[in-house]
Amino acid sequence: MEEEGVVGRWRDGFGELVVGAEGGEVRVPLEIASSYRARTKGLLGRDSVKGALLLSPANSVHTFRMRMAIDVAYLDRRLRVIAVRTMPPGRLGLPRVRARHVVEAEAGVMEGWGLRVGSRVQVINGSVGSAAEA
Repeated sequence: MEEEGVVGRWRDGFGELVVGAEGGEVRVPLEIASSYRARTKGLLGRDSVKGALLLSPANSVHTFRMRMAIDVAYLDRRLRVIAVRTMPPGRLGLPRVRARHVVEAEAGVMEGWGLRVGSRVQVINGSVGSAAEA
Protein backbone atom coordinates (compact mmCIF):
# COMPACT_ATOMS: atom_id res chain seq x y z
CA MET A 1 0.00 0.00 0.00
CA GLU A 2 1.40 3.39 -1.03
CA GLU A 3 1.65 5.95 1.74
CA GLU A 4 -0.30 9.16 1.11
CA GLY A 5 1.86 11.90 -0.39
CA VAL A 6 4.67 9.54 -1.36
CA VAL A 7 5.41 9.61 -5.07
CA GLY A 8 6.32 6.70 -7.27
CA ARG A 9 9.03 6.56 -9.91
CA TRP A 10 9.16 8.58 -13.09
CA ARG A 11 10.57 7.67 -16.46
CA ASP A 12 13.01 9.75 -18.50
CA GLY A 13 11.12 12.46 -20.34
CA PHE A 14 9.67 15.91 -19.96
CA GLY A 15 7.02 17.55 -17.87
CA GLU A 16 6.43 20.47 -15.56
CA LEU A 17 7.61 21.43 -12.11
CA VAL A 18 4.86 23.23 -10.22
CA VAL A 19 6.01 25.44 -7.36
CA GLY A 20 3.29 26.86 -5.10
CA ALA A 21 4.45 30.42 -4.45
CA GLU A 22 2.75 33.29 -2.65
CA GLY A 23 0.38 34.94 -5.09
CA GLY A 24 -0.03 31.81 -7.20
CA GLU A 25 1.89 28.92 -8.60
CA VAL A 26 4.88 28.90 -10.92
CA ARG A 27 5.09 26.29 -13.69
CA VAL A 28 8.54 25.47 -14.96
CA PRO A 29 9.49 23.25 -17.93
CA LEU A 30 11.08 20.12 -16.51
CA GLU A 31 13.37 17.44 -17.88
CA ILE A 32 13.14 14.17 -15.92
CA ALA A 33 16.25 12.01 -15.56
CA SER A 34 15.42 8.75 -13.80
CA SER A 35 17.58 6.20 -15.61
CA TYR A 36 21.17 5.71 -14.50
CA ARG A 37 22.44 7.01 -17.84
CA ALA A 38 20.31 10.17 -17.81
CA ARG A 39 21.14 10.94 -14.17
CA THR A 40 24.87 10.45 -14.81
CA LYS A 41 24.82 12.85 -17.76
CA GLY A 42 22.66 15.44 -16.00
CA LEU A 43 23.62 18.95 -17.09
CA LEU A 44 27.15 18.03 -18.15
CA GLY A 45 28.23 19.71 -21.36
CA ARG A 46 25.40 22.26 -21.38
CA ASP A 47 25.82 26.02 -21.42
CA SER A 48 22.32 26.62 -20.09
CA VAL A 49 19.14 24.85 -19.09
CA LYS A 50 15.59 25.83 -19.99
CA GLY A 51 13.59 25.33 -16.82
CA ALA A 52 14.88 22.58 -14.55
CA LEU A 53 16.20 19.03 -14.42
CA LEU A 54 14.83 16.45 -11.94
CA LEU A 55 17.22 13.68 -10.92
CA SER A 56 15.36 10.78 -9.34
CA PRO A 57 16.37 8.93 -7.31
CA ALA A 58 19.22 11.12 -6.04
CA ASN A 59 20.46 12.58 -2.77
CA SER A 60 23.62 14.39 -3.89
CA VAL A 61 25.15 16.05 -6.95
CA HIS A 62 28.46 17.40 -8.19
CA THR A 63 29.37 20.16 -10.62
CA PHE A 64 32.64 18.77 -11.95
CA ARG A 65 33.05 19.50 -15.70
CA MET A 66 30.03 21.83 -15.62
CA ARG A 67 30.15 25.10 -17.51
CA MET A 68 27.79 27.06 -15.26
CA ALA A 69 26.79 27.55 -11.65
CA ILE A 70 23.52 25.86 -10.69
CA ASP A 71 20.82 26.04 -8.05
CA VAL A 72 20.19 22.68 -6.41
CA ALA A 73 17.05 21.79 -4.45
CA TYR A 74 17.00 18.57 -2.44
CA LEU A 75 13.51 17.02 -2.11
CA ASP A 76 12.26 14.40 0.33
CA ARG A 77 9.99 11.53 -0.68
CA ARG A 78 6.92 13.81 -0.44
CA LEU A 79 8.53 16.41 -2.72
CA ARG A 80 9.10 18.87 0.12
CA VAL A 81 12.28 20.97 -0.22
CA ILE A 82 14.76 20.13 2.54
CA ALA A 83 17.70 22.22 1.27
CA VAL A 84 18.52 24.69 -1.51
CA ARG A 85 22.10 25.51 -2.52
CA THR A 86 23.86 27.38 -5.30
CA MET A 87 26.90 25.45 -6.52
CA PRO A 88 29.66 26.84 -8.75
CA PRO A 89 31.43 24.51 -11.20
CA GLY A 90 33.93 22.04 -9.74
CA ARG A 91 32.15 21.29 -6.45
CA LEU A 92 30.97 18.13 -4.72
CA GLY A 93 27.68 18.51 -2.86
CA LEU A 94 27.15 16.78 0.45
CA PRO A 95 24.64 13.92 0.39
CA ARG A 96 21.35 14.72 2.15
CA VAL A 97 20.18 11.73 4.15
CA ARG A 98 16.44 12.42 3.74
CA ALA A 99 16.70 13.51 0.08
CA ARG A 100 15.15 11.24 -2.54
CA HIS A 101 15.15 13.63 -5.52
CA VAL A 102 17.21 16.60 -6.69
CA VAL A 103 16.13 19.51 -8.88
CA GLU A 104 18.82 21.45 -10.76
CA ALA A 105 18.42 24.79 -12.56
CA GLU A 106 20.51 27.79 -13.57
CA ALA A 107 21.92 29.69 -10.61
CA GLY A 108 19.55 32.29 -9.18
CA VAL A 109 16.25 31.15 -10.70
CA MET A 110 14.86 29.11 -7.80
CA GLU A 111 14.53 32.18 -5.59
CA GLY A 112 12.42 33.80 -8.29
CA TRP A 113 10.19 30.72 -8.39
CA GLY A 114 9.63 30.98 -4.63
CA LEU A 115 11.38 27.64 -4.07
CA ARG A 116 12.78 27.50 -0.53
CA VAL A 117 13.16 25.09 2.38
CA GLY A 118 9.71 23.83 3.34
CA SER A 119 8.16 24.43 -0.10
CA ARG A 120 6.30 21.55 -1.66
CA VAL A 121 6.38 20.97 -5.39
CA GLN A 122 4.48 18.86 -7.90
CA VAL A 123 5.95 17.00 -10.84
CA ILE A 124 3.63 16.57 -13.78
CA ASN A 125 4.87 14.27 -16.52
CA GLY A 126 4.46 15.32 -20.11
CA SER A 127 4.38 12.90 -22.99
CA VAL A 128 6.17 10.05 -21.19
CA GLY A 129 4.46 8.15 -18.36
CA SER A 130 1.57 9.28 -16.20
CA ALA A 131 1.19 12.25 -13.87
CA ALA A 132 2.74 11.93 -10.43
CA GLU A 133 1.67 14.67 -8.07
CA ALA A 134 2.49 15.41 -4.47
